Amino acid sequence: MDNGDLDGSGEDEFHGQRGRKYRPVLDNDRAVLEMSSMDPGSSSSSYPASLKNINVNASANVGSDAKEGNSPRHAQANGMQGESKLELFGFDSLVNILGLKSMIGEQLQQPSSPRDGENISITVGQPRPAGPQLGTLMGVFIPCLQSILGIIYYIRFSWIVGMAGIAESLLLVTLCGSCTFLTSISLSAIATNGAMKGGGPYYLIGRALGPEVGVSIGLCFFLGNAVAGALYVLGAVETFLKAVPRAGIFGETITQVNGTAVAEPIHVISSHDMQIYGIVVTIVLCFIVFGGVKMINRVAPAFLIPVLFSLICIFLGIFLARKDKPGEGITGLSLETFKENWSSEYQKTDANGIPDPDGSVSWGFNSLVGLFFPAVTGIMAGSNRSSSLKDTQRSIPVGTLAATLSTTSMYLITVFLFGSVATRNKLLTDRLLTATIAWPFPSLIKIGIILSTLGAALQSLTGAPRLLAAIANDDILPVLNYFKVVDGSEPHLATLFTAFLCIGCVVIGNLDLITPTITMFFLLCYAGVNLSCFLLDLLDAPSWRPRWTFHHWSLSLFGALLCVVIMFLISWSFTVVSLALASLIYKYVSIQGKAGDWGDGFKSAYFQLALRSLRSLGANQVHPKNWYPIPLIFCRPWGKLPENVPCHPKLADFANCMKKKGRGMSIFVSILDGDYHECAEDAKVACRQLSTYIDYKNCEGVAEIVVAPNMSEGFRGIIQTMGLGNLKPNIVVMRYPEIWRRENLTEIPATFIGIINDCIVANKAVVIVKGLDEWPNEYQKQYGTIDLYWIVRDGGLMLLLSQLLLTKNSFESCKIQVFCIAEEDADAEVLKADVKKFLYDLRMHAEVFVITMKWDAQTDGAESQQDESYEAFTSAQRRISGYLAELKAKKRDDAPLMADGKPVDVNENQVEKFLYTTLKLNSIMLKYSRMAAVVLVSLPPPPLNHPAYLYMEYMDLLLEKVPRILIVRGYHRDVVTLFT
Repeated sequence: MDNGDLDGSGEDEFHGQRGRKYRPVLDNDRAVLEMSSMDPGSSSSSYPASLKNINVNASANVGSDAKEGNSPRHAQANGMQGESKLELFGFDSLVNILGLKSMIGEQLQQPSSPRDGENISITVGQPRPAGPQLGTLMGVFIPCLQSILGIIYYIRFSWIVGMAGIAESLLLVTLCGSCTFLTSISLSAIATNGAMKGGGPYYLIGRALGPEVGVSIGLCFFLGNAVAGALYVLGAVETFLKAVPRAGIFGETITQVNGTAVAEPIHVISSHDMQIYGIVVTIVLCFIVFGGVKMINRVAPAFLIPVLFSLICIFLGIFLARKDKPGEGITGLSLETFKENWSSEYQKTDANGIPDPDGSVSWGFNSLVGLFFPAVTGIMAGSNRSSSLKDTQRSIPVGTLAATLSTTSMYLITVFLFGSVATRNKLLTDRLLTATIAWPFPSLIKIGIILSTLGAALQSLTGAPRLLAAIANDDILPVLNYFKVVDGSEPHLATLFTAFLCIGCVVIGNLDLITPTITMFFLLCYAGVNLSCFLLDLLDAPSWRPRWTFHHWSLSLFGALLCVVIMFLISWSFTVVSLALASLIYKYVSIQGKAGDWGDGFKSAYFQLALRSLRSLGANQVHPKNWYPIPLIFCRPWGKLPENVPCHPKLADFANCMKKKGRGMSIFVSILDGDYHECAEDAKVACRQLSTYIDYKNCEGVAEIVVAPNMSEGFRGIIQTMGLGNLKPNIVVMRYPEIWRRENLTEIPATFIGIINDCIVANKAVVIVKGLDEWPNEYQKQYGTIDLYWIVRDGGLMLLLSQLLLTKNSFESCKIQVFCIAEEDADAEVLKADVKKFLYDLRMHAEVFVITMKWDAQTDGAESQQDESYEAFTSAQRRISGYLAELKAKKRDDAPLMADGKPVDVNENQVEKFLYTTLKLNSIMLKYSRMAAVVLVSLPPPPLNHPAYLYMEYMDLLLEKVPRILIVRGYHRDVVTLFT
């Protein structure tokens, strides 16, 4: 075999899945750490106290061995004299000390999106200035608090208490709060399992469950944030129009509630006013967002002041409400009011939430869950700022859980207070009850609500585009390339797209219709976070080492199930639509997306599943009912292929023909002649080429390249060690060496015989393909028959192969014919009946023929002279006689005849018999199977003490003029069974 067949592309870069190639570190490599500061005589105190900012000097010198080739290169430190004491370890490993990527020829780029933000600055020249470093309070707790405490609490929570009552309101808060609390625990575990970059839940889910799941849920989360911006805008507009009724253009007044006149007319906000003002406010906010994120981040903490001040005023107003100076419907804290409001009283309302028996909106506990859930969202606000935190491992868990627990506790307390301070009618008709009861400045509450909601809207319009830019910058989905961000610039196009979505939701003009949509997207995201933590925790991979230890896979699983339950509680139709949307995105990403080299939990799940399945299979013999062909495809023997074709194309097509509906595993192997130390890198390149080619041919399988001194030794190692347990290959597939005589390759016969004998010793089945170049692909329709010459018992392998061929499109129109070769004294009719019964019990449809054959060469000689293969027979006789005469001529001092390095003891009469036998078999195949689509015949084992040359003559005569044939040998195990 020519070694050049396996060299592949040589020095050319291998264009595989990621288009990268290993290269040694060169003298001018830009990513090698400068070693001059690591003076062996210096103390530990001279080392930098922090490794957060390390300047990679472009002028670091790297030494190399005088010896060329694949030997390791050694670096020499700048300024160090003499031989390095660390030379033993090799400096190549040091370039990865901080995760540098110079080993694969990739230069590090400046962060271009929030996902790239890191604490370690790796630059060339001057170090990059570090960004603002925030602590737990300002970096996590306050952003989460701002996002959680929003419009729902101020203008809908009292209405929810009036509709659901105190009891079901407590259940509602507990249900939603438990969901976010469990999600916060899962978030804390994942966020503390390594460096976390921007992108929020998209980054977490994508790196845990893979790019397909990450992108699908990340895009849904982006939509949720964009729609949430519309929610906050509408909340601010509604509060403004409530505070300044005269500003309304299309406003109206209601004087009756449930048919009863009210003392004070109720001002109702028109949806047209909401739309007009909402569009104007959204446009203004977009201009502010275009002004820059730095200004928004500076102003954002100021929005918390009116929120905290308004909360203080609300609670003071509740406790200071007096019965001696009651407002309309305000009773003060009263036990009687508490009892009256304890139970629920669900009613129909109009579009503005005012009770109306003829109203168009019906309310129940499920619909209130959808309305209230956005009030507990916002737990991701801190994790989204991970690149700006001093200590993400501590700040994210502590800040997120503190914000979740504090807000949930406040909601529970507020339920009791709202239920005790006002009548049900007041709770249901006064949307701004919080401003009505606030003390001492009720009007300031409205200003606080407006500012807080506008601040939350700014956060949504700022965060959503950056989330979309983070997804686009990962270069997974080509359609999102328009939203990529270059050199840390603002995502203007993503901001415009987010504003367009926000305006579209604002046009709806009804806050109560928008909130369920947001709820679905957020719940889908939270379910993804919980499932990610569940999978990582359950599999417990070695890389799963979160610093946050207060978690368990059962809590994450319960949190994920709770998210799904809440989704169906709100609306099964909304749930189906959101899941269908995520599924469509997932399918689109899996088809059109690019693979992300992230590693994900599904790979660990597959590994664990494969490991447990392998253990369950054990090492015992597989029952025929569970037997699958696991072919070992010998890729490149006996023929020269172009360097860019690592495997004969028809071998891959034939490997697919050995699988039913594509199920099963194939192992494609090739042998690279040479020394392993010298050819290791060439073998890796060849393996990647072969793996890529297998994928290109749509053949499920794995690629292996083995380096060995020669093909015989390489194959012997493969046949002994390849595979694990019962997943070891059980069939060796290779092409027949048709070129051995034409190319005068004298080493092929011995190698070919050695491979067959190795398979027999290793108890492997053998399938040898002759006429491989003419083997049809899946689009080439074949007609005629598949003829089996069943000579010896092979466990049913030949029968099974014929059935597998019928399952392929190219052979589905063929019929099977079984030719049983019997001795002359055998009862042909009995044999035919037995074979028919056997095939019937095997559920195989085939026509059976029994051919009685005479094996006596002397009595059959005259008949044989009439065969069309007789000329090939006489030529083989002459060549064999000449070969044996040449061996005898070399005999010296009565030494035994030697051929192929082995002693030869040839019985010439036996040689004649073998020749006549193969002649007769060939004549029968030409007589009955000349027009067959493919012929299968039993493989005769190499006779003992016969030179390899003689066996090749037997085989050539057997296969003479048969264009497409499979030579099959079983391995003394049944591969088919009569039983179900």
